Amino acid sequence: QVQLVESGGGLVQPGGSLRLSCAASRSIFNTYTMGWYRQAPGKQRELVATITSGGSTNYADSVKGRFTISRDNAKNTVYLQVNSLKPEDKAVYYCNAPIGGGTLVRASWGQGTQVTVSS
Repeated sequence: QVQLVESGGGLVQPGGSLRLSCAASRSIFNTYTMGWYRQAPGKQRELVATITSGGSTNYADSVKGRFTISRDNAKNTVYLQVNSLKPEDKAVYYCNAPIGGGTLVRASWGQGTQVTVSS
């Protein structure tokens, strides 16, 4: 069973930045498309960014131009650089490997990392 461990969240002011990390316990995940998700209080979990094994990226409209997803296969790690943060970006952020375009994922969910944006 692959384990995913997210880190890097915190409290930042509007306009601030963070770099989130997601470490996978098995290198097999290097062959999969990986994604960053977030879940705000009272809302469903949403997919905000994906990166294929070859490095192609895709973003939700709400984060396009502000978030950047990347991966380091040698370290079994996926990153999410979050810039120009807004209060509405407050959420718990998770990573996983999406299956197709639906809601299925390949691994159990990790504990996530909390991002809070407040002045």
